[in-house]
Order: sequence, then C-alpha cells, then structure tokens
Amino acid sequence: MRLHPILHVWKLHDGTDFGAACGTPIRAPAPGVVVRRYSNAGYGNRLMLDHGTIDGRHVVTGFNHAASYLVDVGDRVRQGQLLGFVGSTGYSTGCHLHLMVWIDGQVVNPMSWY
Repeated sequence: MRLHPILHVWKLHDGTDFGAACGTPIRAPAPGVVVRRYSNAGYGNRLMLDHGTIDGRHVVTGFNHAASYLVDVGDRVRQGQLLGFVGSTGYSTGCHLHLMVWIDGQVVNPMSWY
C-alpha cells in the first residue's frame, strides 16, 4: 500500500515503476502475443502481452503510462522487440514505465520474475 500521489488515498501499488525519460524505448521481455491495448484514466496507455507458458507457468505482462505503442492486438512479438515509448499518461506524475506481471493469474512483483 502507498499513498497515491494524485488521488491522495491509500492504494495497492501492484507493479514496479521504472523511471525513464519520455521517449525511452519499451521492449518485450519475452516472446508473446499482444492481447490488449487501450487507454484509461488510471494506467493511461496500456498494453498487455500473453507470453504463454514459461517454466510451467502462464505469464502475462502489462506496460502502463506509455506515450505510444507500435504494436496492436493480435501481433506476435519477439523478445527485445520495440513495443512503444515511455510516457506519462493517466494518473502519473512523470515519465516512467509501470510494469506489471501476472503468473498463473496472480499479480507478482516484476523484480521476482526477471
């Protein structure tokens, strides 16, 4: 839990923030398929990749607050492929990537997966 810097309420912070300059490339951590791409108030520009089964577990990653994405729903991506660029969309106080990882449907600390 943390005090949300914009909403000023205590909220779960379910991911890891990586500070980076706006325009920094966002790359795929593993091969996968783009399953969602949309924008909302909280996460801003959001992209989700389904990586399928890795080491016997189903892995999905989410990339949030991007300035823009270069891939669309249904696209297959390679590890290291350029997905888009860091931004500050949605409830954000500056340029960064908010990375989320789900393993077998449960949100986990991205740092434990990489």
